[in-house]
Amino acid sequence: MNCPTPLFDALEHIKETKNYIVKNISNRVDFKMARKFLQSYIGSKGTFNAYRREVERLLQWSWLIANKTLKKLKREDVEAFIRFCQKPPKSWIGTKKLPRFIEKQGMRIPNPAWKPFVATISKAEHRKGYTVSKNDHELSQTAIKDTFAILSTFYNYLLQEEYVSVNPVALIRQKSKFLRKQQSKPKIRRLTNLQWRQVINAAKDMAEHEPKLHERTLFILSVLYSMYLRISELTASDRWIPKMNDFYRDQDGDWWFTTVGKGNKQRQIAVSDAMLKALKRWRKYLKLSSLPSPSDSFPLLPKAKGKGALKNTNSIRLFVQQCFDKAIIVQLGKNGNKEEAESLLEATVHWLRHTGISEDVKCRPREHVRDDAGHSSSAITDRYIDVELKARAKSAKNKVILPDENEKL
Repeated sequence: MNCPTPLFDALEHIKETKNYIVKNISNRVDFKMARKFLQSYIGSKGTFNAYRREVERLLQWSWLIANKTLKKLKREDVEAFIRFCQKPPKSWIGTKKLPRFIEKQGMRIPNPAWKPFVATISKAEHRKGYTVSKNDHELSQTAIKDTFAILSTFYNYLLQEEYVSVNPVALIRQKSKFLRKQQSKPKIRRLTNLQWRQVINAAKDMAEHEPKLHERTLFILSVLYSMYLRISELTASDRWIPKMNDFYRDQDGDWWFTTVGKGNKQRQIAVSDAMLKALKRWRKYLKLSSLPSPSDSFPLLPKAKGKGALKNTNSIRLFVQQCFDKAIIVQLGKNGNKEEAESLLEATVHWLRHTGISEDVKCRPREHVRDDAGHSSSAITDRYIDVELKARAKSAKNKVILPDENEKL
């Protein structure tokens, strides 16, 4: 079974994507409707990428496997598609993420090496030298849930455009055969207090010895943890460029930070005294005044070389990873904790946001943390409250296996 050709280019090139790559003329209307749908999400790169992935897979499966257009897909077809995604043929699976389109002689052309599905291994396994195999491909419960949600939104759009007469995704009543119900809250991936202490100390040490490289690193860690920023909220993009005057003081003398997050939603984040201190240190290094004025449009994270704001999220990941690596070395040292080091191998930049929220929800009103984090509901913030889990773990400590056993295991 041959691998399909990629259909839709990256966000900045989506308007250039032509329907000539769809050879079957009867499928070109499907293509045009899907492209029009995706273009409505150009305000958010993350959302666009997620919707493109699911819509593209559905189109390729319906054309190449089911031999149907979107209009002809029924409930049982969508179920068959989900099962296909759970176990696609190896010719559809890659072992690394590749761009869908590449430049050749000044033109954007489909990348022949691209695959609709990508097998991955954990960060810890990768660091231990394991290589990824196509057999490692597995859709998580979250991924399947996202597929249902995105495809339902896509079909609702097609209904509004009067291109289809029914939403086959909405007709699937027993999604439980694909999705497991979870009794308890999902585990929040975060750093322990010891790990965070080691990571931030590593950043401080690196900043002292190599300020030109790592004063930036220390500020990045402070922002991600203290203000729960997502990495996309810290870097410049077409929709938002973080600037110094996004920090501002209100009429009561309190400091706030304005950002634009998921769904292109703007929000204000309350700034702590500790974060303000970190900002002052960063501005001092940049040879700026102690605190920004309303007219200070200097980039919050300027490029290390050249002018303008930092756009590359991979640079931030690299800076943070260096701190994780140094903390791991400390934990593997003579008096370190190897279990802490092992779990830190899995840590990502986004764990810093989770860690900051998890710590603050212990001492701040839930609603305040919710609004600063940009959560759409308090139910999301509640996932970070682990008081009940701690109580359950504590009550289980002294359970015995034998009824007459007096000695604790």
